[in-house]
Amino acid sequence: MTQFWERVTEVWHTGVLGISLGDVVTALLVLFAFLGLRRVFFRLILSSMRAAAQKTKTEFDDRLLAAMEKPLGLAFVVVGLYVAGQFIPLGAASGEILDRLIRSLIALTLFWAIFRAIDPVSSLMDRGIAMLASSSMRDTMKGFFVKLTKFIVVCLGIATVFQEWGFNVAAILGGLGLVGMAVAFGAQNFIANLFAGLMIFLDRIFEKGNWIRTPDVDGIVEDIGFRATAIRRFDQALVTIPNAKLAGGALINFSRRAHRRIYWTIGLEYRTTQDQLRAIIREITAYLTTSPDFQTDASKGTPCFVFVDAFGASSIDLMLYCFTETAQWREWLECKERLAYKVKTIVESHGAAFAFPSTSLYVESLPPGQPETFPLPGQVSRPAAS
Repeated sequence: MTQFWERVTEVWHTGVLGISLGDVVTALLVLFAFLGLRRVFFRLILSSMRAAAQKTKTEFDDRLLAAMEKPLGLAFVVVGLYVAGQFIPLGAASGEILDRLIRSLIALTLFWAIFRAIDPVSSLMDRGIAMLASSSMRDTMKGFFVKLTKFIVVCLGIATVFQEWGFNVAAILGGLGLVGMAVAFGAQNFIANLFAGLMIFLDRIFEKGNWIRTPDVDGIVEDIGFRATAIRRFDQALVTIPNAKLAGGALINFSRRAHRRIYWTIGLEYRTTQDQLRAIIREITAYLTTSPDFQTDASKGTPCFVFVDAFGASSIDLMLYCFTETAQWREWLECKERLAYKVKTIVESHGAAFAFPSTSLYVESLPPGQPETFPLPGQVSRPAAS
């Protein structure tokens, strides 16, 4: 038994890679202790902080605490690894590797915390952006800058971790100049779309939620990204168009309209008299100028016209040209419907009627003799009586 115990003691002190099992067990216990401390922290301290944040009027602290929860959990692991490493006697090479690993994890934790804090902190931008743009533009600009900031944080985090492991980041960036032409050629579309996206924001060509029409698509802007803009067509299909194509081409933004137009041709029968035409035009004009549904101020670019326009093939054509106060599609349709009922009432009240396409055939002469009769299907023809 003495010899067996000596063997156990020898294995215990030899351990793994020359490290005593006692030191390994101690390090593991320290690590588990920090994991338990993390659990206590989340159950007691962080839960109390959440309860206090819920009592405040703003949601910023609630969102910030929720964003910091996972980075804080990783921070306890990193501290536990660092403290546990102090109980293990390592050589110079192994100690340097562990030190670089700890420093990399520290950098990862810090940049991860910054990355997750960007979204709640971005809510502080709302007031500043609201002074420069509308509410829809505020959401679009905030989303763009949040994406850009996250991209920069990720790049800085990767560069920091690389530097911890001995990579010369400046040399790597300088080396990219050797393939700069190839990179520029491959990324020229991305860069063009990125700058086009910035121009869309700065010039406010359109915003998220706007109804736009291009030569390629007609629909609602759903998202504006670094490279492309997503547009939801009215058949609910999603179309993605590069920003450079949108910023450099013809584009109609229907959401910027203050009013919507009605442009009708009303065809009346040719038997309508001049007095009837004048009375009909007068009453329709009076309705348009007195109804709250329509904007008839010519100085605002919204004229109102009702005139005899042309003599058509089968009707006397009246032109009705006006603008509604509303720019909303449903309300515009309701205004059109009320106008249609009113026009029909006015026309019929003056004894006139609406024309429809018709053709008159004039025969100058008929052939001599009596036309031949043809029996209908199912009938038997009888010879004429002599």
